[in-house]
Amino acid sequence: MAIRGKSRKPAAAALLARIVSGRARIGIIGLGYVGLPLACVFAEKGFAVTGFDIDAAKTEKLAAGRSYIRHIPGRRIAPLVKAGRLAASSDFAGLKRMDAIIICVPTPLSRQREPDLSFVANTARTIARHLRKGQLVVLESSTYPGTTDDVVKPELEVGGLRSGRDFFLAYSPEREDPGNEQFGTAAIPKVVGGDGAAAGELAKALYDQVVVKTVPVTDAATAEAVKLTENIFRSVNIALVNELKVIFDAMGIDVWQVIEAAKTKPFGFMPFYPGPGLGGHCIPIDPFYLTWKAREFGISTRFIELAGEINTAMPRYVVARLTEALSTRAGKALKNARILIVGLAYKKNVDDMRESPALTLIDLLEAQGAKVDYHDPIITSVKPSREHPHLMGRRSVALSAATLGRTDAVLIVTDHDSIDYKALGRGAKLIIDTRDRMARAGWRGRNVVKA
Repeated sequence: MAIRGKSRKPAAAALLARIVSGRARIGIIGLGYVGLPLACVFAEKGFAVTGFDIDAAKTEKLAAGRSYIRHIPGRRIAPLVKAGRLAASSDFAGLKRMDAIIICVPTPLSRQREPDLSFVANTARTIARHLRKGQLVVLESSTYPGTTDDVVKPELEVGGLRSGRDFFLAYSPEREDPGNEQFGTAAIPKVVGGDGAAAGELAKALYDQVVVKTVPVTDAATAEAVKLTENIFRSVNIALVNELKVIFDAMGIDVWQVIEAAKTKPFGFMPFYPGPGLGGHCIPIDPFYLTWKAREFGISTRFIELAGEINTAMPRYVVARLTEALSTRAGKALKNARILIVGLAYKKNVDDMRESPALTLIDLLEAQGAKVDYHDPIITSVKPSREHPHLMGRRSVALSAATLGRTDAVLIVTDHDSIDYKALGRGAKLIIDTRDRMARAGWRGRNVVKA
């Protein structure tokens, strides 16, 4: 690969040579569910990688060859650390030694449901203090179109260095799916868009070394739009099946059976599944990033916002179904009822509870006087979160006969594979199943209500 035409600059050519030869030093800022697997992939391909994080507990564990994310085991990390290809640090002065710096920090929503880019902006300021000529900086955090150009670039240029002349800036949206054994980081194509041709080609060359395919687009804003489009597509379709669930339930029709039958059509249908609400870092958040940005252009996003309203309303629908089932099946009110939530993670088989509807459900149930416990075989205690700090430290209870015996209703929120659902069916008085897991486990008892 060659840096072509007007983009042929000595700094770009030198950096390209280091990248394609495997000699480039890679710095990754943010060692969470996106940054850590990306660091492992680069290190496994032979690059020298340093992960940077403000959380010293993370960097200390990595330096010792240990992991803090369930689906990235220590046995994957330890050999990379021992070989000297993976290091971790909370000293950001080391950024100056990096050839490529990849930003993988959170982009949450504020309490007003507006984009909070403080982590991105603060990280850009930190990089700017150590930025040198000839470096490539890539933002991976999910965000609205224009963030790379309007937020990151000005911060990086504060010291006088200029993007496209002295350093190179690009955007490549993360596409991580925690716990997906079929599509790990290296098996997922990467979209790249740069601030100028040289930056785009350098970013493409960088990811060409570690992923199955790179997909170049015109610029960073286009790449940012790709990420939002992917997740808004999912949000809208999940909202559709959530609404169908409510409608079909009123008609006495099983929505899961409908979807299973519909997906036998070999064209024109893609299955999405209902649930108790959206979770994870991207799908509940990305639509709000676009609706916020669209207002700048005087455009209303009615379709996207309607989907958000439907998905946001699902925890309240679940509570209503639970309340009704308690009353009609057990003759109990929700107030003072003992409820056991099964599954705290936002999706099955991972230890990630970001934006999990289970947390919202706990708050809703306790606000109505219920006594709530939770069981999760993977998340043994509630981790800190912005929206639910009062739940921090609450611990998972055992899924035992004694626990089930004193529980009025079990609410399945996350259907981890390691749970014995038939034992749950035998021991629980009443089960509210938001994932259709009891039926898929072969349980046909009359103590199950789908929600």
